[in-house]
Amino acid sequence: QVQLVESGGGLVQAGDSLRLSCAASGRTFSSYVMGWFRQAPGKEREFVAAVRWSGGTTAYADSVKGRFTISRDKVKNTVYLEMSNLKPEDTAVYYCAAGVGGGRDGYSYDYWGQGTQVTVSS
Repeated sequence: QVQLVESGGGLVQAGDSLRLSCAASGRTFSSYVMGWFRQAPGKEREFVAAVRWSGGTTAYADSVKGRFTISRDKVKNTVYLEMSNLKPEDTAVYYCAAGVGGGRDGYSYDYWGQGTQVTVSS
């Protein structure tokens, strides 16, 4: 059974940094793309970043480019999202996802975590 478990969310101030983790288990993810998405209250889910498990190719939403960094640790089977210079508009529930298709469309992902709340105060 595939499990994606996010952690690391919390309440921070604008300008602060935070690191989210996604512990993946239940299968081999070597052919998968791991993604981070977020959803703010009253808004649609949006793509944040993605990394190809094999090879490490990354992609970012324009809104986070230069501030967020996605990475994966093959030994720990964990994906990270390093967030810096956080802004109030980054406030959302952040979800980890895994999919063979990957990309920026959430429908391309097969597995999802339960989400972790990130709140950025001004």
